Amino acid sequence: MSLPGLLSFHYILMLSVLTGAADGYYTYRWTQCIYSSPDLSDMVFIEGFYFNKYPYVKFNSTVGKFVGFTEFGVKTAENFNKDQSLLQQMKAQVDVFCRPNAEITEAAVYNKTVQPKVKLSSVTPGDKTHPALVMCSVYDFYPEPIKVSWLQDGVVVTSDVTNTEELPNGDWLYQIHSELEYTPKAGQKISCVVEHASFSKPMIYDWDPPVPEFEFNIQLLFTIETAGLVLGILIAAAGFLYYKIRSAGL
Repeated sequence: MSLPGLLSFHYILMLSVLTGAADGYYTYRWTQCIYSSPDLSDMVFIEGFYFNKYPYVKFNSTVGKFVGFTEFGVKTAENFNKDQSLLQQMKAQVDVFCRPNAEITEAAVYNKTVQPKVKLSSVTPGDKTHPALVMCSVYDFYPEPIKVSWLQDGVVVTSDVTNTEELPNGDWLYQIHSELEYTPKAGQKISCVVEHASFSKPMIYDWDPPVPEFEFNIQLLFTIETAGLVLGILIAAAGFLYYKIRSAGL
């Protein structure tokens, strides 16, 4: 189900206060085009007249006439509704004003998608309950709705997951972060799954954890020992060859 779209326009007039008892009186028109259907078939045009934030008369295209909310608004609505030409003009705003502007907005903004950038990184655990934390950071995506989940050995993880809300960057793009607490096991596979309107299918990003320090040291020691053994064999072979040459009197 899509969220309702809204185009909104304000026309504000400030009337100065001669007494100086307040900052001013404000009267303004608020024009709105509201819809939820992708084909704009349920478009509604609303225009309201306000005085100091309170509406006194409104036109709604679904009602087809002006409605007053105050004594002055009721009289104003009665006068407006007597003008059939004005009523026809207001009803036509759905097709003349709302739909053309909504089509431009939909094409330029709402229908645009920006694929997120995804980064997986190791995080220092805050406690000793789980020895490892991995974060899936999803950056610079549009529109806002997105789903981030985790797989462990191909199975959806339903616990030990913490997600932030979608956070606005201030430039029409968003970011979200998700953390997974886990216990490292040999051969395990951890993946971050991102579902977004810019993707034709869920995207899976595999976590490639860094080699633990102790494991790195063992590997380094093994490499050094292997290199030393090879070097020793080469030196022994060279010495044996030298001995054979001397023995042969060459």
